[in-house]
Amino acid sequence: MARTIKDASLDNRTARGRLTPRGKPYYRKIEEGLHLGYRKPRGRKGRPAVSGKWVLRRYVGGQAYVVETIGIADDFDDADGVSILSFDQAQEEARKRFKKGASEEVGSGPYTVADALRDYFEALSHKGRDTYDAQKRADAFILPALGDAQCGQIKAKALRNWLSALANRPPRVRTKKDEKQQQHRAGFDPDDDEAKRKRRASANRVLTILKAALNHAFEEGRVPSDVEWRRVTPFEQVDPEKIVFLTLAQSKRLINAADGEFRPLVQAALLSGCRYGELCRLRAEDFNEDVGTLAIRKSKSKKSRTIYLTPEGVHFFQGLAAGRSGRDLLLRHEDGRPWAKSEQNRPMIEACKHARFDAHFKFNELRHTYGSLLAMAGVPMKVIAESMGHASTMMTEKHYAALSPSHVANTIRKHLPKFGVPKSNVAAIR
Repeated sequence: MARTIKDASLDNRTARGRLTPRGKPYYRKIEEGLHLGYRKPRGRKGRPAVSGKWVLRRYVGGQAYVVETIGIADDFDDADGVSILSFDQAQEEARKRFKKGASEEVGSGPYTVADALRDYFEALSHKGRDTYDAQKRADAFILPALGDAQCGQIKAKALRNWLSALANRPPRVRTKKDEKQQQHRAGFDPDDDEAKRKRRASANRVLTILKAALNHAFEEGRVPSDVEWRRVTPFEQVDPEKIVFLTLAQSKRLINAADGEFRPLVQAALLSGCRYGELCRLRAEDFNEDVGTLAIRKSKSKKSRTIYLTPEGVHFFQGLAAGRSGRDLLLRHEDGRPWAKSEQNRPMIEACKHARFDAHFKFNELRHTYGSLLAMAGVPMKVIAESMGHASTMMTEKHYAALSPSHVANTIRKHLPKFGVPKSNVAAIR
């Protein structure tokens, strides 16, 4: 049974009698998203005083509330629990109507996590957002465990247990499109710190999808409260602290090692700092030869931006755009097919093998290479952020500020005295 709320101003008729009559009710929060109010009428000369009324105010999302009168206050007559209500009885009635109203809004039957995910992905699709990856993660990791759970009854502890189990599960084997999912990878060591970090980072990404769907349901008024999942926090310190990027020499090796069809993609990424998806959408009309720029019309943040190219970059994109009409793709397969989603992964692995790198770089690390090399050359963080399409310099500074020549570093190197440490005669073979 819900706890009865106490309020010195509303508990009894004597306390309510001292309140000043006004148009706006005196509200008291009794549940998340639910307030009970007392509306005291304005008195008129020559007329007897009348009782105030109890009202409920229910949050329905989008900064909107539903206000409803639920009964007469027991200011002069004793409460009967039907039409005349005490403060405690008004609370009970408000809670009943609150639950009934939420149930009617979600339609027949309980509103489940599966319903919340469906509505959330539909809302993203209406905005033109790509939901493929999020839907696949939801299908694999959220729906089997939580799909039938009612959003209004889900508890923080249950979500924490689900998140912990997800982080301790071995990663799945990657399968081809339309093939049945294979078993989890063998050899996963839960005690390995790096393996644990990766699994927790992956679990955090799935939690983000779930909380976004539940928040959308709450904002739309489909769920009365968001308190439970707000109490669930992601794993901390799981994102890699060091950004991975190629040196200039490694970049050149990778270009030479990439096959003829894949090489233009590698070159374009290094020269522009674009994401793979942005490169795949580039058309001839997006390249402005006169001013040496690329127009990115659709990005991850849904904001357009302009990329300024070096003379080398201008010359490269001139070659791609030669002989093509405005709507033609700049980067495509040799047979004219566009590059598909995730199609860059295997050619990138092969290129790293041919370049004889100790580790396999990912394609998005070419974008990090672009930002890192600019930072090491002393380019301001604001300029890098604008070119790479970051919403602010916060993300840019997080990844690249340590690489940038700074006043602190220069001052220390200039003023710290030498200690006579002998110089080693050992040199690395490049």
